[in-house]
Amino acid sequence: MGQFLVDSRKLDGFEGLHQAVHGSHVDVMQLGRGRLRGTLSHVGIGDFSLSIGTFNVGMRTQRVSSDDKLIVGMLLAAEQRVAHWSFDMQLNDVLVIPPLLEHDGVFHGASAYAAMRFDLSEVVSLFGGEARLSDPDTWRSRGHFRADLATGAIATRRLVRIMSHLCTHKQGLTPSTADFWKRSIVECMAANVMSSLPPDDTGWLPSARRLIRRVEEYLHEAGPRPVHVSEICAALGVSRRTLHRAFQEVFGLGPVSFLRHKRLCTIHSILRDSAPGSTTVTAVAMQQGFYELGRFAQYYSTMFGERPSQTLGLGPLSAPSAGTAKGRSWAAE
Repeated sequence: MGQFLVDSRKLDGFEGLHQAVHGSHVDVMQLGRGRLRGTLSHVGIGDFSLSIGTFNVGMRTQRVSSDDKLIVGMLLAAEQRVAHWSFDMQLNDVLVIPPLLEHDGVFHGASAYAAMRFDLSEVVSLFGGEARLSDPDTWRSRGHFRADLATGAIATRRLVRIMSHLCTHKQGLTPSTADFWKRSIVECMAANVMSSLPPDDTGWLPSARRLIRRVEEYLHEAGPRPVHVSEICAALGVSRRTLHRAFQEVFGLGPVSFLRHKRLCTIHSILRDSAPGSTTVTAVAMQQGFYELGRFAQYYSTMFGERPSQTLGLGPLSAPSAGTAKGRSWAAE
């Protein structure tokens, strides 16, 4: 059965969600404002894992295509809209992310999820008795399964109870009991899939998704330099109205706010990983295209619920002087 892992921790920043799924790196960007609070729990049984996470602000999550494991996830709770790829998720819905496939999810508010990660070769043993589910080909393409209301609620409660039990009694996990709990976890997901409607292959505004992808490809090619919205419109040959509508549909934010949030998240990660004295808030902010430092400090505090100097560990940040360098922020209209 291999090694066992049971771990539960509190989150105090969006960076903790890089390990949202045990064994898989997830790129995360905070969309909502305020200091992130949440929890993240993992159970690992050999190459199999269950992760349950909760968070209190909107998030954008992306998994790159280098992960060779199958991920099956379930939406446990959501205060606002949740979308994965082109699918609007409802409570207890199941999402299938095949091996080596990129994933893109948007949580518009506080949410909770559960995710299993395991090797595709295990489906024969894990889903034995269910001809469709024990066939690896069933899991080779992404899927979205709409949960039955009653079955889904039961599965959600059971998954949470299993995680709570294992975190409390982790010392008693033996090879035989580990296999039992592993199968109990899989059964919760399988019950939702079997009772669901057929996969929903109709997306909402797929053209918006395609445009967002083009924007992000352009930003990637531009590297770390600040990019203005007008430059994006000119380069991609789209109007501001079209760009704005696409970002609103996908993220619930306009492109200016989205790009600003993205830079703020980059700054937060840099400051969090930097030792006091190795850099300054001013240097990092200006490197990321924020030249009006007073406005930057306000954006940052509103976004993360703390001052940038607190993230860096320097204590209260003094207000910038009137002579601070000024200029148009890269995310300005």
